[in-house]
Order: sequence, then C-alpha cells, then structure tokens
Amino acid sequence: MSSFLIIVCYDVNTETRAGRRRLRRVAKVCESTGQRVQKSVFECQVTLMQFEELERKLLAEIELTEDCLRLYRLPNTRGCEVREYGKFKATDFESPLVL
Repeated sequence: MSSFLIIVCYDVNTETRAGRRRLRRVAKVCESTGQRVQKSVFECQVTLMQFEELERKLLAEIELTEDCLRLYRLPNTRGCEVREYGKFKATDFESPLVL
C-alpha cells in the first residue's frame, strides 16, 4: 500500500480551559502519526486509511465554530521539495531508519 506526505496545520482557540484541553488533545493525535515541524504544524507519512483515520480523530477533537484545521495532501512525495532553515531538522521518511 503506497503512502504519501500530508501537512497538518491547526489553530485552536485557547482562551478557555476547554480550548487549552482541545489543543493538547489535537497535538497528541498529531504526535501519534507524524512529526512536529512547528508548534501547530505536523508532517505525516500515511496511507490512505491512516489519513482518513487521522482526519476523523482530529475532527472529533476540534470545535468547528472556534478552531481551524487544515490538511494538505502532497500528491507525489518524490517531487516535493522542502527547504528548511534553523535548528530543527525533520526526519527523512524515505531514508532508512537508524536507531
């Protein structure tokens, strides 16, 4: 089963205690699937089934009237170019995993 890269971006209203709890739950869902590349931005290498499950879990956590969720599906990971600057270095999903 082939996989593809998605970018998950969210903005959760944290003016209330419930909002701060939602923010933590949304981050936890994203952390279980991908890697954090900025505070509210994650890169995830997923199959179609994993993508649909991630989307379902995130929609269950956010409040549509107060929060924002964006999921970007990059159609061809090999043709995707990412330029990164600064101290964080992302995991290359295409290279062998060394522990």
